[in-house]
Amino acid sequence: MSITRDRAFWTIALQISAVNFFMGGFGPAQPLLRAEQHTSLAIAGLHGTALGVAAIFAGMAAPKLVHTFGRSLTAWLGLAIFCLGGLGFIFAPPVQITLLAILICGFGISVVINSMVTQLSQHFGEKAGQAVSQAAGIGSVGYVLGTLTVGSIANTSLSWRLGLVIIAPFSLVLYLLNRNKVGAELDIETARQQGGSLSSKFWFAWIGFVACISSEFATTFWSAALLRDRSGSSAAISTICVVAFGVGMGTGRWFGPRWLRKIELDRQIKAMMIVQLIGFSVLWSSHVLWISLLALFANGIGLAMQFGLISLRLIGFSGGRPDLAIGRSSLGAGIAIGGAPFLLGLVGDHLGISRAYLMVPLLVIISMGMIFLVPSESTSEKMSHEL
Repeated sequence: MSITRDRAFWTIALQISAVNFFMGGFGPAQPLLRAEQHTSLAIAGLHGTALGVAAIFAGMAAPKLVHTFGRSLTAWLGLAIFCLGGLGFIFAPPVQITLLAILICGFGISVVINSMVTQLSQHFGEKAGQAVSQAAGIGSVGYVLGTLTVGSIANTSLSWRLGLVIIAPFSLVLYLLNRNKVGAELDIETARQQGGSLSSKFWFAWIGFVACISSEFATTFWSAALLRDRSGSSAAISTICVVAFGVGMGTGRWFGPRWLRKIELDRQIKAMMIVQLIGFSVLWSSHVLWISLLALFANGIGLAMQFGLISLRLIGFSGGRPDLAIGRSSLGAGIAIGGAPFLLGLVGDHLGISRAYLMVPLLVIISMGMIFLVPSESTSEKMSHEL
């Protein structure tokens, strides 16, 4: 059965759209940023490291923030911090300041994303997987718009950074219209239980989560650079072409739950990873731009549902402590976001971006291996009872 996309759903989805608009413009614009700041691949990759460190801080702070403010207000605080850092990035060009701004911005992004998973899980119960995937699918529209905006402005005499300014007024209007429309809050007694140690099965699943997010951000940050290397296209054209990746993500997130609704959780994830590996193989071997676009689209479909579904796996292994599980997942995301783009850039400086990109399928294999090693024990219904 389909979920009822009520006002709470749309509020959360539009919060994700705001942060994805920024990420859609920022990630694929790495070649533009690098050219403007005259930095190496490794130094440019430090922006990804800053996002990763921010996610680690957000993961450490998550249970405390939720305990103090509740899930809904925590999400709005995250959105405000995101806007503060984003505006700093837009109006402060030197690399030292953009790194600091991205650190602040990344903290807010991680708080918003973490809140999305727990709020929708609480609000939709056994239909949480579909709700998380479709909310993220709506967020992908923001990602695509961000990429198109930055790529289009890059072909003019204006600074591509100006395309990101819209995040502030959009977030403010969203808050003013919907600040009390997100739904039931987390009760205090439940919040106080979000602590303690987690099982070994959780941590094995967590390793798979880290590998999954690493493959996503390695693709997000450096696919434009790979297109330039393989097809010889300009930085601006390559950036616009990454729209195919965002469209694939949005398509997979919106329709994926319908395509795979009769398949249990782990098999859904494995199916998505196989699509990702096929898309990667074509992308890496192609020297023709339109074939690379199709491959990026396939990559997007393959990655579309992985974050949401693996997050639900982690909640299933949490012993009824979803906020703790998502907080720990943010630590893993921080390691992945901070490490993978920087490592790929570092290797790319020495071996070239094409060879460095071979780390992506290795990460996918590791993530899939953890699913075989630690299969899910909880259904979505059981997880909803724990929430």
